Amino acid sequence: MIRSRTARQAALGMSGSPWICPACLSRRPYSQKPAKRDPPDHRKLGLQQELFITSTYSPGSPIFLPNGARIFNRLVDFLRKQYVRYGFQEVITPTIYKKALWAKSGHLENYADDMYTVVGNTNSANKVASGCCGGDHNATEADLEADDEYGLKPMNCPGHCLIFASKVRSYRELPVRYADFSSLHRNEISGALSGLTRVRRFHQDDGHIFCRPCQVESEIKKTLEFVKAVYGVLNLGVGYRLALSTRPKDHFIGTEEEWNRAEDQLKRALEASGMEWNINEGDGAFYGPKIDIVIKDSDGKEHQTATIQLDFQLPKRFELEYQAPAPEYEARGETTTDPTLLAEYGPVRPVMIHRAVLGSVERLMALLIESYDGKWPFWLNPRQAIILSVNTSQPVLDWADEVKEVLMGLKKDTGQPSIDGPVNPTGLAVDVDYSARSLGAKIRDARTSGYSQILVVGEEDVKNCQVSLGKERLSPMEMRERMRSMADAFE
Repeated sequence: MIRSRTARQAALGMSGSPWICPACLSRRPYSQKPAKRDPPDHRKLGLQQELFITSTYSPGSPIFLPNGARIFNRLVDFLRKQYVRYGFQEVITPTIYKKALWAKSGHLENYADDMYTVVGNTNSANKVASGCCGGDHNATEADLEADDEYGLKPMNCPGHCLIFASKVRSYRELPVRYADFSSLHRNEISGALSGLTRVRRFHQDDGHIFCRPCQVESEIKKTLEFVKAVYGVLNLGVGYRLALSTRPKDHFIGTEEEWNRAEDQLKRALEASGMEWNINEGDGAFYGPKIDIVIKDSDGKEHQTATIQLDFQLPKRFELEYQAPAPEYEARGETTTDPTLLAEYGPVRPVMIHRAVLGSVERLMALLIESYDGKWPFWLNPRQAIILSVNTSQPVLDWADEVKEVLMGLKKDTGQPSIDGPVNPTGLAVDVDYSARSLGAKIRDARTSGYSQILVVGEEDVKNCQVSLGKERLSPMEMRERMRSMADAFE
């Protein structure tokens, strides 16, 4: 039946006037542009997600809370797993060394302002910092015994040189690759300190490769592949650029010829990588040129993370060598088939490559916090799963506890006693909400808190020995294997 407009309005109890004032329409919330959101700030998110705090008692030394420590340790464990593929062996080295070592390496001359001094408990503690060994990097044993001044290490390279020099090496052993996660200390000025991006105490996935001259380019290529693989998993694959940092104008060791040769090798490796790169003139380390991996944060500010540095100087200063046939050809990276030359063995200086893939773990964490905006992938999430009880009846609460133990690997299966003796936990982060609130309120809080998996247990789940994940019903063992698969695949 077709009715007139007037009849239709009367039937609906409406007047002939417009349904809403145009002026009011313009004021309705959905007609307005959304308020501009500030870019993510890792310092604010770090507090909100309880990742880290700072203290005036140790400026520039972040204190990681349990959630932050979980992320930190997962990043380190992730690198350790990759070391198997790329041939690195992990070592553990001292935090402090006598200043004679830093004089030998050249740090005391070129890096002293950025180092912390530690004085031993002896009568000669009134020595001045720069005079402990007169700047002579060939200190005698007596000098070392009398030296009571130490420096907190800003980097691991001198310690790794000591390891390489500790035994006779053959060319067949090379390349030798060491990795180190020791804490490092650098005396940054207080005005430069900022959250996790600029700190005084930090950790690097620090590594050093001692190789033959003919192996340099292949090792650099392999390291660039390492960086690409890691940054792909971290979803930073398209967000970084490569920069070749060349010889500084002042404060460098070695000859210009050595620097030119090193820079040429890095350029060839960069060209072979097929990636875009540019030159940072004069921004190299004091001991050699380097390739820096640079990432932008949420404000557009750039941060150097990974680095690959070529060094001919520290092997010379620490008198490192390996034995090889035809040593003169070997030192030039050349080969010969002359049996007379090959019969002659002699010492050859190795080339040292400094490399860090994550760079400062603290700085990379800051960039990840902002990149993910607090929404972590499952494998990195410090809040991977939470179990919500539908009510507070004892059977439901007991079942929630049992499910948690199975997920964490403290029980092999439900109905079995907890594991006696040493355990091999899954490493999954699982919490339980036992509160007497409504299930809806618990779910909202779990989502707001950023849990990846929200599991529910109620009376039916107790009877059927299962957990609920949305509309799915799974046994705790099935849920555990699913979560472990996600973690193992870095999802």
